[in-house]
Amino acid sequence: MKIIQGSDAVSQEPLAGKTVAVVGFGNQGRAHALNLRESGVQVVVATRPGSAGAQRAADAGFPPIAAEEAATRADLAILALPDEVQPVVYAGQIAPHLRPGVTVGFLTGFAVHHGLIEPAAGIGVVMVAPKGPGHALRRRYEQGQGIPCLFAVHQESPAGDAEALGLAWAGAIGCARAGIIFTTFAHETETDLFGEQTVLCGGMSWLILAAFETLVDAGYPPELAYMECCQEVKQIGDLIYERGIAGMMDAISNTAEFGAHEVGPELVDDETREKMRQILQRIRSGEFARRMQEDHEAGFPKFNTKRRKLAAHPNEPAGATVRSLLPWLAESPQ
Repeated sequence: MKIIQGSDAVSQEPLAGKTVAVVGFGNQGRAHALNLRESGVQVVVATRPGSAGAQRAADAGFPPIAAEEAATRADLAILALPDEVQPVVYAGQIAPHLRPGVTVGFLTGFAVHHGLIEPAAGIGVVMVAPKGPGHALRRRYEQGQGIPCLFAVHQESPAGDAEALGLAWAGAIGCARAGIIFTTFAHETETDLFGEQTVLCGGMSWLILAAFETLVDAGYPPELAYMECCQEVKQIGDLIYERGIAGMMDAISNTAEFGAHEVGPELVDDETREKMRQILQRIRSGEFARRMQEDHEAGFPKFNTKRRKLAAHPNEPAGATVRSLLPWLAESPQ
């Protein structure tokens, strides 16, 4: 695996005199636009007129413009929009207005890899995917640090400058300070979805809920169940983030570690591993992308039903009570 690391590891010269258009000013778009501008890059921001993003952009000193105008002006157009929204915006507002030879940048490989966006020949297509939320990307940049990113070239431009523009973009937002990791749109998309679904968002959340329900059904107070099965996840997550799994085990009590070795393999058994293989196959085949896009096009009826059901789970009021004991959480970046 090729990795570029160091604040001087990539040149920002390819962006000199160029205009970067950031389409969208949400969590990631804001961080990219601000970091690029503070690295000396000419940046314009496109948002929906009258939206909250437009107001945030204006407050940050970016007079918001229409996506069509941004595409016309861009040498590098970055789509900082939700995956499911990108195809319509790109087809209707971006692609018809791009000048020949420009480069389009994506923050994930999802839309391109699954064929929801099919860039025309004659433009460059690159991806810079920071491995962290926008507020972390911004905070680390302000501290003179950075977070790693995944980098890929899906399609080189006729002039052969797409890769250089993409690397300059990654360097200008601070990622080179930590590491630019070369990959492909396919690998980024498939591993990202798999990690989110099986561990980070899906697996972890439903394991927490199942453990919470087990304790409450056995007569334990909901607040105690929440503290033990959910609140303390951050402490363990931070240890794994800082030290790895073996390092985390070394930092906890012998009782906790002994129990982990006893029960972990019992919970994650061959049946669980087979389910993981099936989940990965659904991702790789495009089945997950098709289901999500179909629900989005219908107005997200299934998605919104699941959101409401989760918000009504007894875990939520118990969590609110516990979090009220920790007033500093209100100061954490959202």
